Amino acid sequence: MAPAASTLALSLSLFLASGAVHAAEFGGVAFDDRAKVGASELQLNGGGLRTKVFFKVYAMALYLPEKAATAEAVLAGKGAKRIGITLLRDLSAQQFADALNEGIVKNSSEAELAALKPKVQAFTDTLLSLGEAKKGTAVTLDYTPEKGTQLLVNGSAKGAPIPGEDFNRALLRIWLGAKPAQDDLKEGLLGKK
Repeated sequence: MAPAASTLALSLSLFLASGAVHAAEFGGVAFDDRAKVGASELQLNGGGLRTKVFFKVYAMALYLPEKAATAEAVLAGKGAKRIGITLLRDLSAQQFADALNEGIVKNSSEAELAALKPKVQAFTDTLLSLGEAKKGTAVTLDYTPEKGTQLLVNGSAKGAPIPGEDFNRALLRIWLGAKPAQDDLKEGLLGKK
């Protein structure tokens, strides 16, 4: 192969490889098309933007072992999952914890809430220990059946994993439940926007 042709081929392959790194952009935040959680390779299911009044609060993406177009399929799905959130404004840990707790309460029965109480409290305690989260902070919720749900902030694990699929489902229902945080975000996470 001539030097010019090999340079062109190399440039093209590098361009194509770099284009595959980010699959989608939500709220101006680029999210990878794949993620590795534990031993599992996950794919981007969808994502969107959480707004409150006129403010952009965070961009979010959902990763699953295989694509799912309904909330029921996501919640019933087995295996590893990832929720990726990038803050688009400064939040206190209390604001973030309150919003998550409110979403869990809205989308859980009294019996589920009673069973989840110690897990929700442990997760809240971990969130509150962070103090605050600045604009641009990456919050990741990785779930593996063996360990449970691990909170990561800018790639660093915070607190102990919260065991149980029930807790992970409760978190997912914040955005995918009957009373989601935001209807169009729910649609986006399900790959419909």
